[in-house]
Amino acid sequence: MSVQKVLDNIKENSIQFVDFRFVDLAGRAHHITLPSTEVDADTFVNGVAFDGSSIPGFRGIEESDMVMMPDTEAVFVDPFTDHPTLNIMCNIHTPDGERYERDPRSIAQKAEEYLQTTGIGTTAFFAPESEFFIFDEVRYESSMNSSSFYVDSEEAGWNTNRKEEGGNLGFKVPVKGGYVPVAPVDQQQDIRSEMVRLMQEVGLRVERHHHEVATAGQAEINFRFDTLTKTADNLMLYKYIVHNTARQYGKVATFMPKPLFGDNGSGMHVHMSIFDGDAPMFFEKGAYGNLSPLAMNYIGGVLYHAPALIALTNPSTNSFKRLVPGYEAPVNLVFSKGNRSAAVRIPIASVTPKGCRIEFRTPDSTANPYLCFAAMLLAGLDGIKRKLDPVALGYGPFDKNIYELPEEEKKEIRSVPGTLDEALDALEADSEFLTETGVFTEEFIANYVAVKRNEAKAVAIRIHPHEYSLYFGC
Repeated sequence: MSVQKVLDNIKENSIQFVDFRFVDLAGRAHHITLPSTEVDADTFVNGVAFDGSSIPGFRGIEESDMVMMPDTEAVFVDPFTDHPTLNIMCNIHTPDGERYERDPRSIAQKAEEYLQTTGIGTTAFFAPESEFFIFDEVRYESSMNSSSFYVDSEEAGWNTNRKEEGGNLGFKVPVKGGYVPVAPVDQQQDIRSEMVRLMQEVGLRVERHHHEVATAGQAEINFRFDTLTKTADNLMLYKYIVHNTARQYGKVATFMPKPLFGDNGSGMHVHMSIFDGDAPMFFEKGAYGNLSPLAMNYIGGVLYHAPALIALTNPSTNSFKRLVPGYEAPVNLVFSKGNRSAAVRIPIASVTPKGCRIEFRTPDSTANPYLCFAAMLLAGLDGIKRKLDPVALGYGPFDKNIYELPEEEKKEIRSVPGTLDEALDALEADSEFLTETGVFTEEFIANYVAVKRNEAKAVAIRIHPHEYSLYFGC
């Protein structure tokens, strides 16, 4: 869309405000809003200034001035504001007009640009399956003398005996019993449908929605694949709509990977493929999973670099509460066709040559999508460049249920890091595949690791309520 078309859109739709947005290191959106009367063609040349020192992990106070540069291809009318508002996603530049090396969106764009220089293909497609919970109440506290959290849901399995207004009518979702039941067990059909309606209204192509495995309102909505940066934009829009629709219904949505103990967590399985023009590069009929040698090398790169990747695809301490055996968590660094216990799955049901793809099941939605998708692409491209054979490297294929293997066989399978600190150690030891391309800089990696180390330390030094159960009587 041209600048003029955006300006025409503002006029034709009686837009009163224009909201300029950018994404921080953690993957959270921020915004500054201008009256539409203050937006003209020069705004798209000069950008919108903001204070980078107030954004964690961005700039020091001595060099705080930064500029949002609007992207006219990432525009939508906000469905939640009382006053007609046009939202525009932006890249971050320094005051001298250079792309800011810590801007996650610019990193995603550089990854796409790098792909085109390799001769491997022209376009990488991504499709995330981002799961979330919808709760009726959430409370939490972490202070000097108190630490607690509490969530509740009208459909939760623990509420079968709760007193409710009008009486308890039963039909709660059992633990691990929430996969695609119909109403009245599934009590969130309408709220998910409203989320889908709003997603379609702002331009997302939604393919389906359903209740997920866990009790207490776990859900999934799938939208159509797109190019790397566009898919990251779409995921930010998806999360914005999920959060705000839940709010309108008097509920709260969270993409936290493991908000409940003892039931499945929320992942973000990511489907990936590479095309050269209109030609799919991952398909070879009759091969294992109908995957080409190039696709197998891509898998080799993803699995070889997985411990380092996980620092970017699972970047929270809570991520590793999900990545434990027994809750359908993809902790095994192997590949397989159709097998959901492997970290890399090759979908084989109703797949056409253009639909041929791989699925990395380990990530979760605490990941910054721009960094997450860029890093996965670079890992796969490094596998192609180095011809990493996942079979020769011992990554499979494993076509059995890995969770049920004898312990001796399990010992031979490499697992994901067990903590955020371990993943950050792996990233520090194996970051060349990210930095040698010029997509990520060494300074970015060092800053990212420092920010995440501080998060891990903040959690590690705090007293956990369960420690009182274990040790108070000592």
